Amino acid sequence: MPDPIAAATLFRDVGLLADGPLPWGRPVPARAPGVFIVELPAPRSTAPIELTRIGKWLERVEDLRVDGARPSSRALAARLASFWLPGQVVLYIGATSASIGGRLAAMDKTGLGDRRPHSGGHWLKTLSTLPSTRVWWAATTAVEEYEDALLTAFADAVSAADRAHLPAGADVLPFANLRRPTGDRRPSGISGSLLPEPAEAPAPPPRIVVVADGDAEGAHGEPAERKRRVVAQPAPQPIRRTPTPRAAAIAAVAAARAGAANGGPAGDVATNLTPDGAARLQAELAELTGIRRPEVIGRIRAAKELGDLKENADYTSAREEQSFLEGRVQAIEALLRTAVVVDAPVAGASADLGSRVTVEVDGLTDTYTLVGSAESDPGSGRLSVASPVGRALLGARPGSEIAIKTPRGAVTYRVVAVE
Repeated sequence: MPDPIAAATLFRDVGLLADGPLPWGRPVPARAPGVFIVELPAPRSTAPIELTRIGKWLERVEDLRVDGARPSSRALAARLASFWLPGQVVLYIGATSASIGGRLAAMDKTGLGDRRPHSGGHWLKTLSTLPSTRVWWAATTAVEEYEDALLTAFADAVSAADRAHLPAGADVLPFANLRRPTGDRRPSGISGSLLPEPAEAPAPPPRIVVVADGDAEGAHGEPAERKRRVVAQPAPQPIRRTPTPRAAAIAAVAAARAGAANGGPAGDVATNLTPDGAARLQAELAELTGIRRPEVIGRIRAAKELGDLKENADYTSAREEQSFLEGRVQAIEALLRTAVVVDAPVAGASADLGSRVTVEVDGLTDTYTLVGSAESDPGSGRLSVASPVGRALLGARPGSEIAIKTPRGAVTYRVVAVE
């Protein structure tokens, strides 16, 4: 019998770097969205289902049925055991768009038959070996894509001998997975396995008070009761604006220089963006997540179908591209979360962040757009205000001359125009 596919191998096959493992029930220090896997330390030839837990489950959930009939504890245990894969260790593959650690904690706190805090993978609670299982996880924002990729990789690795243990026509899924990200559910024949949603209490009937003429509030000259006015606060925006771009730019440069002097990273320069720069980053993020990410996942899936992954150049290339892509997505998302988008400079004012400055040096004319470090691209004429030239041009006006010290000596820049 071939070796079972382990959680760490599954993550590696889809191009993710896994963290872990930690024992089931221990807090997982991951607050980002992502995917996770619950696995046994070794395969079990038979399903370690505890009949006592099955009995308590049936007592709590009176609507539980197997093929439409009320089952005995042994009949329900036998139906669950029919989906056990004796040669595999992976028991559940999950995903969350919120917090990985929070989702696992919610699953751990949910009793068998309960809907809350989270009933995902509730078949795990029927196993006597649950305390010996371990959890692996990987952070990603493409949770549905990677959940589907992990389930597909798992199914591809299950041997024909293990498949023969499943009921005819059953999907090849880990033991506790009852559905796919597409919404397709496992045809287990088990229904009503969770307690029904509690009915909401009906709203109380409206109370109408009939007041005699002349007895209304204020009719006898008494002051009306003052009512407090509650003003809703606007939701926080991921990108903040500042009305003083020059002050923000100069403060950012000062912070960067202070950080560099103390041996730390640059200060807040990288969080200053022009409106054009913010739009470019958002467009790039949309392309990476909406177009390139599905393409790369498709390439990985197609390359896996070619056979041996050790000598598969297409698979290696696709995984390397995926690693670069996910790193770039995380970098852009982190930048946009903390970015300060400065207002466009006023026409006719001195040079600020976002200004187009035309300068003359030794008879040659160049045009620069002053930007933050995050969108700097000297080859395209976008000059960072953290650079010596960009910092010196802040506040410049047409006709002024600026001497800048460079490794080759002092260079004089004459400002021709500021737009």
